[in-house]
Amino acid sequence: MTKEPARLGLIFFPAYDWAISSTHPEREERLLYTHDQLREEGIFDHPGIKEFRPEAAEAADIFRTHLVPLPLKRVAAAPHLISAGGAITAGRLVAAGQAEKAFALVRPPGHHAGLAVHGGRGFCNINNEAIMIERLKEEFGYRKIAIVDTDCHHGDGTQDIYWHDPDTLFISIHQDGRTLYPGTGFPDEMGGPQAWGSTINIPLPPETGDEGFHLAVQLIVQPILAEWQPELVINSAGQDNHFTDPITNMKLTAQGYAQMSAMINPDIAVLEGGYAIQGALPYTNLAIIMSMAGLDWTAVREPLPATGRPPTKKEVLDYIRKMAETIHKKRRKPEPSNSGSVLRDGYWLRERRIFYDTHAVTQDVQDDWPHYINERRRESLRDCPDCPGLLIVETASEVSPLKTFFKLPRSACPKCLAAAEEKEAALRKN
Repeated sequence: MTKEPARLGLIFFPAYDWAISSTHPEREERLLYTHDQLREEGIFDHPGIKEFRPEAAEAADIFRTHLVPLPLKRVAAAPHLISAGGAITAGRLVAAGQAEKAFALVRPPGHHAGLAVHGGRGFCNINNEAIMIERLKEEFGYRKIAIVDTDCHHGDGTQDIYWHDPDTLFISIHQDGRTLYPGTGFPDEMGGPQAWGSTINIPLPPETGDEGFHLAVQLIVQPILAEWQPELVINSAGQDNHFTDPITNMKLTAQGYAQMSAMINPDIAVLEGGYAIQGALPYTNLAIIMSMAGLDWTAVREPLPATGRPPTKKEVLDYIRKMAETIHKKRRKPEPSNSGSVLRDGYWLRERRIFYDTHAVTQDVQDDWPHYINERRRESLRDCPDCPGLLIVETASEVSPLKTFFKLPRSACPKCLAAAEEKEAALRKN
């Protein structure tokens, strides 16, 4: 007899041996309080919910996703590999039919880690969701995957990784970058010259609450997902939009999170931010888990009542409606010249300056390394009519000399393959 798959698979990894500091908001209690809350509510006794242990990501998983100019041990310690491995475990459960849905409650988070990795950004060293996605594409043959990032901070790292990928849809709903780190994620950021419209940014004003988030999902996220028809939907489930979060300015409730999850209907969720460790995170996690498992979440309440929380202002709702119209209009009209790239000699060129706010390493740090790191990057994308194009990335920083990487799409055409071989040979000769 075939064993019934779990309705929802849960993967926990609190990373006991990793912390930025003992008082930093990104610490192990983020998940310990959640685990206690789930036990108290009897979640693990539900026949449709099963807990699984995380695997560890391998070096090949990191290099499949990131361009790493440093030794791997200076990019990711064991907790980072297990956190990414927890996401991989969640993805494989769903892909292999062992669970209908899966939620990886792991730390450290990852969505600020971009294509090249010189250091840590916003508590992130490697990108858990992207590492999972690339593993699933490699192992199970997925082609079209959508990511919906609901963290309060713009998922700039994930956007960076998939900027030139027309087969991976990235949607980010976040607090307006003019008011919060990392200062990016505006509606005109819609993807590279050969992937226009595969990046969608929905910046919301501070103090947007349940009504505003749900309207944005209804008017923007749901129609694009329905039109795009992805094989998998991944939720980067940051929960720092909660009205009690200490480092953000939004007004979402635990029930608001559950409703938003139901509207997005992800196959896989991966925990990102959320720093109201006792008063919000256990309850938002509980509500999302119940929503994904098909359970009634309407009785979930955080300790601090939301009764005094004012509804989202009418002018904010009007702003969201107008933004929805603009996004739908712009994404249907490719504007490669507005992608931040310039076409020269058959290649789209883009210059980048990327700031890293923590050391490049979590172990074997050299005392004289700078605390802040600035990556200097040049991207050259072949203007190809037959495939997404050969991407050449030249990257350097205070901790790494200039290095050149060649990145071919999975559907690379013969001309791009030949161009990569020619340019690699020229680089070796010089």
